Amino acid sequence: MSSNRVIWSKKLPDVYAKLGEVDEIVAGHLDALLLELVKLRASVLNGCSFCVDLHTRAALKAGETQQRLFLVSAWYEAGEIFTPAERAALALTDEMTRLGEHGVSDEVYAAVAEHFDEQRTAALMAAIAMMNLYNRLAVAGHLHPRPRA
Repeated sequence: MSSNRVIWSKKLPDVYAKLGEVDEIVAGHLDALLLELVKLRASVLNGCSFCVDLHTRAALKAGETQQRLFLVSAWYEAGEIFTPAERAALALTDEMTRLGEHGVSDEVYAAVAEHFDEQRTAALMAAIAMMNLYNRLAVAGHLHPRPRA
């Protein structure tokens, strides 16, 4: 792999800053732990090691349990480890991340609407879309986590 790829945030710091402002607005409408679970799930699906590392550490710092973080990759088989609202948000994350030609199913959208009002649903959708943007930029730039002891 080439290590001379552009790190987009260093070449477009004004764009990075504006996206950070959007992230802050979105985060103001969602529970911090839910937001980290969604970011982690999208990052797992996109194979973004940098963001998996970043959001795992952020979730731990925010008080998330190791067990739940370990199970994000198989949330749909984790039983009652995740609440119905979290399961709906993770299902939306899966369908928005793997958009495909059929988009988001009515069933998944209805489950989200059952647990989140319209403003929180909009924030959740924006958070997922933003995470997919960050993942794609990090993966394209070969941004990798640094080893830690």
